[in-house]
Amino acid sequence: MKQNCDLPLSGVFENGYHRFPVRVYYEDTDNAKIVYHANYLKFAERARTEILRLLDLEQTELSERFGLFFAVKDCFLKFVQPAYLDDLLEVRSRVVQMKGASFSFEQVVLRGDEALVQCDIRIACVSEKGGPARIPAEISQALVHFRE
Repeated sequence: MKQNCDLPLSGVFENGYHRFPVRVYYEDTDNAKIVYHANYLKFAERARTEILRLLDLEQTELSERFGLFFAVKDCFLKFVQPAYLDDLLEVRSRVVQMKGASFSFEQVVLRGDEALVQCDIRIACVSEKGGPARIPAEISQALVHFRE
């Protein structure tokens, strides 16, 4: 069955969520043509990167301008249903909590309206020296705006 996608490459913000399209390729699957479990983390990471891109906050600029990086602090995945080769998926993301040096995302990988994987991910802001760093106001304001 052919699946069409009406989402732009970087996804869109809609009703407090970011919607990001993902096509499942052969490289994403195991011998049974089922998406390998770790690849859902890649799909979620791509979606978070595109959120920053849509907010005009590219990862390379953040490191050059602020001397900061984002790193996954905590990650919880709940696998509900598998995805398969050639599926067209959507990663739906939203910011659910913001603190001084971290923020949390709720991300769901969907096939159509069917939730396949639920991800709860906390991202820490880290300085070039490796310690925690306060999220710059420009970034937290952009993320808070996305949250509303």
